[in-house]
Amino acid sequence: MSQFRDFNLKLLVIEELMYGPEPLLPVYDLPARLAARGIGDPASYVLENGLHAEALPESRAHFEALEIPAELLARVEELCFDAGANVFWHCAPAWDGEDDLFDVRSLDDLALLPNLREVTFVQDGVLAVPDAAEVFAARGIDTD
Repeated sequence: MSQFRDFNLKLLVIEELMYGPEPLLPVYDLPARLAARGIGDPASYVLENGLHAEALPESRAHFEALEIPAELLARVEELCFDAGANVFWHCAPAWDGEDDLFDVRSLDDLALLPNLREVTFVQDGVLAVPDAAEVFAARGIDTD
């Protein structure tokens, strides 16, 4: 199994494979997991427990331990660097996107995505790699 060095880049890959139009991984459903523990609203729960500035430990542990086979990584052709990704909400349901909690700081893991051909960015993106454009260009990855 492939190992990611940048957890936040792994989350964006998970976004594509788990919450994308054609999910290829079993969906991680934070509300259902919390409901099983008698917790109703995930955002209220994290705010009431002072967990709003971090990824929930149980979500982080789940996604860190999630093994993504190379054949699924090879199916990732596009990534979107968007602070509004579903996977971020399942990690930090009260996160407002105003800090660097989910910033991608390294693109070394692009080597795990042999068929990545396009990346898109949004105004509230989460890419914090100064030379990202050069890295993408060197790999032949189109940017929007």
